[in-house]
Amino acid sequence: MTIEHKRSSKGEIEDLIKARYSLIWITSPEETRIEETLRKLCVEREMRLEVWSITEGMKTIANGQGTRDVKDPMKAIDHVLRAEGRALFVLRDFHPFLKEPAVVRRLRDAATELKKTKKSLIILSPVTKIAPELEKSISAVVDWELPNRSEIEQAARKVLPSLPAATQQVIESDATFMERVVEGALGLTLVEAENVFAKSAVRTHTFDLETILEEKKQIIRKSGLLEYYEHREEFSDVGGMEILKDWLIKRRNAFGSRARDFGLPLPKGILLIGVPGTGKSLTAKAVGALWQMPLLRLDVGKIFGGLVGSSEENIRSVIKTSEAIAPAVLWIDELEKGFSGTGSSGQTDGGTTSRVFASFITWLQEKTTPVFVIATANNVHQLPPELLRKGRFDEIFFCDLPDREDRRQIMDIHLRKKKRDPGKFDMEKLVEATVDFSGAELEQAVVAALYDAFDTGNDLTTDGLVNTLRDIVPLAITMREQIEQMREWARTRARPAAARGRSPAKKEGGWMARHGAPTANLGDKGTEHDDGERKLEL
Repeated sequence: MTIEHKRSSKGEIEDLIKARYSLIWITSPEETRIEETLRKLCVEREMRLEVWSITEGMKTIANGQGTRDVKDPMKAIDHVLRAEGRALFVLRDFHPFLKEPAVVRRLRDAATELKKTKKSLIILSPVTKIAPELEKSISAVVDWELPNRSEIEQAARKVLPSLPAATQQVIESDATFMERVVEGALGLTLVEAENVFAKSAVRTHTFDLETILEEKKQIIRKSGLLEYYEHREEFSDVGGMEILKDWLIKRRNAFGSRARDFGLPLPKGILLIGVPGTGKSLTAKAVGALWQMPLLRLDVGKIFGGLVGSSEENIRSVIKTSEAIAPAVLWIDELEKGFSGTGSSGQTDGGTTSRVFASFITWLQEKTTPVFVIATANNVHQLPPELLRKGRFDEIFFCDLPDREDRRQIMDIHLRKKKRDPGKFDMEKLVEATVDFSGAELEQAVVAALYDAFDTGNDLTTDGLVNTLRDIVPLAITMREQIEQMREWARTRARPAAARGRSPAKKEGGWMARHGAPTANLGDKGTEHDDGERKLEL
């Protein structure tokens, strides 16, 4: 029976060897680090350690010395079986040879014969590709963990003496500086961490977090399934949604060791649902900048591959890469598009979507690494019910259309982005003209008005903006029924992202009233703001 050990340590490997596990598989790209751990272990236990590769043959690196010109895989296994005494053998990158039936058969024989001896055989490979015939013969699969905080800090402190004396004093006087550096480098291999610390020292004469994060981008690019999203948006670019922003700000420092010592659990993630164009994706982009963490974007469509079993392998790869980069923010946009077919998966795709979804929600529930998931959805009715169960996400927020104060903020933000002074515009008039508009529609209105002004050779004015706004039919009108359904669902199931009814104002009608159309029926639930907008009874 195969036993899988995730994030194993030297102690666990020692237990496996003491228990005389004959054939062990270690998955890791860090040959040097693992072999050094095994060398120390063999020295302590007075065991001989021999390492094989197809380029160097068999080489003794602990409790002995010498090299044997044994480069053929079959002869390497034969050497292991003939060797005498207590010994540990490591076969580097042996997985390509498992396509040969004779090699697989010889390994199965070796697994049985080694049980009668004081020898163990380890296959060390960067990937886990076990031939089906070997699954029951391999005693344990060890997914070797990446360097922990202590190892990363040791690597950083080796570089510290090479920095200027003044910089060393600043680093040593700031109790949190080294912690931030270590957190930034978590997820790198030991060699990668040593290299990036050296590069940072040469480039900036200190430990530069931007340089360290640049190294993490390389890991993302290699995976091919995740996109490293640059921090182009600032948290100040998000208008309104005070409740959501306050929630995120309070958790800004919840990923460090001080929060663990205080007794706080790691934040898991949030689900943002609501009206399209209300800033759900913008918020996700801005969180990375607020928390100074890598922002990873997952396109769920990339997970589903054409080969049998590739989709399941892809979701495991996404999870593993995300955890390697941690602490990080994982952004999944329009979640319902990727997992809406779970109910009929058995009839349509052989159950692939269901299996991928099951792996994803189990990870959401059980993950212990600092990967904060921000998922967005426009149509909550397409989401599988299992995803909304308590424990998957810390909170579910509903993002509704912006009210008066929110629209004022959003118009201010977009005018400033376009290098215009909001103080030169009649903001009250613009707020009156934008009832029922989403944040995205307000942005596009500013852009469209700029095009009109540029075409006529004039600058942007309040009247020009109002004229442009009159030509736009908001999504709140074209999707009125669907939006009301979302609001009804959220009334008792989600937390509002924004406070409502904060600013008294005169009565005003919505878009339909201003255009001479019958006023939209908002239904029996809820009331209206003082400014005529719907107020949810949350």
